[in-house]
Amino acid sequence: MIEALLVVAGYLCGSLPFGYWLVRVFRGTDIRTVGSGNIGATNVWRTYGARLGIAVVLLDTLKGFVPALVASLWVGALWGVVAGAAAMLGHSRPLFLRFARGGKMVATCGGAFLGVAPVVGGLGAVVWILVFALCRYASVASITAALSLPLLALALGEPWPVIGFAVAAALAVLFLHRSNIKRLRSGTEAKMRLRRRLAG
Repeated sequence: MIEALLVVAGYLCGSLPFGYWLVRVFRGTDIRTVGSGNIGATNVWRTYGARLGIAVVLLDTLKGFVPALVASLWVGALWGVVAGAAAMLGHSRPLFLRFARGGKMVATCGGAFLGVAPVVGGLGAVVWILVFALCRYASVASITAALSLPLLALALGEPWPVIGFAVAAALAVLFLHRSNIKRLRSGTEAKMRLRRRLAG
């Protein structure tokens, strides 16, 4: 019974649409109507600047980290993985936005791995930062970091639930970035600026 409650709690945590809420509160607009239309940190950062973008990154990471960590400590790594996966699902299809399209799960995925396999999650974050610093494409950094997770989990001898989770998470992130991959191939993908260019 407790396992089911932890999984449901993970989904509800993941469903908290911080990107949508913060932009609505501080800018009075619906983030889904601007930029890429995504509620995730990349679109918030690109459209409204680093302050809101960083806030969304941290909050989206926490909503994966907390349920995964709590479930891992309470009932074991397997249920930590399931709760983390539920948080990712909630971020992608949030209950609080009536199951409309959510974010691409990258920050929430990173948080979940920090909860169940901190070294894997931390190294995955390092991969993201290094790739982004080199190319300034958030999508390339996200895809590369996600694909690194199964390799890191295997190399570090993580238990099978973590390895399976890494494979599934990598495939999910890759699938959700399919439109970015098309733009990268056509040369139309936008690079990220660390500072938002001011209008006028």
